[in-house]
Amino acid sequence: MHHLNNTHSGLIHMFSIGKSYEGRSLLVLKLGRRSRAYKRAVWIDCGIHAREWIGPAFCQWFVKEALLTYRSDPTMRKMMNHLYFYIMPVFNVDGYHFSWTNDRFWRKTRSRNSRFRCRGVDANRNWKVKWCDEGASMHPCDDTYCGPFPESEPEVKAVANFLRKHKKHIRAYLSFHAYAQMLLYPYSYKYATIPNFSCVESAAYKAVNALQSVYGIRYRYGPASSTLYVSSGSSMDWAYKNGIPYTFAFELRDTGHFGFLLPEVLIKPTCTETMLAVKNITMHLLKKCP
Repeated sequence: MHHLNNTHSGLIHMFSIGKSYEGRSLLVLKLGRRSRAYKRAVWIDCGIHAREWIGPAFCQWFVKEALLTYRSDPTMRKMMNHLYFYIMPVFNVDGYHFSWTNDRFWRKTRSRNSRFRCRGVDANRNWKVKWCDEGASMHPCDDTYCGPFPESEPEVKAVANFLRKHKKHIRAYLSFHAYAQMLLYPYSYKYATIPNFSCVESAAYKAVNALQSVYGIRYRYGPASSTLYVSSGSSMDWAYKNGIPYTFAFELRDTGHFGFLLPEVLIKPTCTETMLAVKNITMHLLKKCP
């Protein structure tokens, strides 16, 4: 990230939105052609769950592709000219580090609990939207522990503060997870239809078709609650409830054969097909959705 910030200052600006529990910088790349005109923005985060390594790989891939194809690809040029992208390659930076050094299957943050020896909170159950209800646990030793209170995790609080501050111009929120091969949209915490369902649903349908066109990989799409499972306190629902009209969560490859241990040779095909889906969603929002 530092390297890209230094070598592509025309399209990239890196900044920190805070510090993790263990004191690491929470870095975000702002990507897009600078212009004085008002520009809408898209937020993309990866690695909210530590063990889902293909997430951070995709965020890096997205930035690389934007920089490499900005001049040659008209779609990418349009995206960079008309929008800003806020990209957070590693949301749960402490957990991610721990998954490389200690426990490959670590999921949560690394915060300490005063009463239990178990560490960490599920950063995707820690948001203030139906917090700690169905699909979240109140026990600190569980993988889906919702935390002592909403936004207890400094990483979640930092992102929530940033999104609150910029919600007027952030029109889309995309979060990258693994694994299941799904493209999900709200609601996650209840079985109900979102008000702008038709637009969001058609964007998802087109994105999934674009993704499949590359290697034939099939994704299911739909509301998270009925497509995956009910879960409360998720970032996607929170972003939607806080005025960002287009919020999606990707569950990338695969469907369980490798699971979290997706081999390196599948990084490139996974990212290539996912890139098409993201471009598709972005262009759909630019063109069609009010």
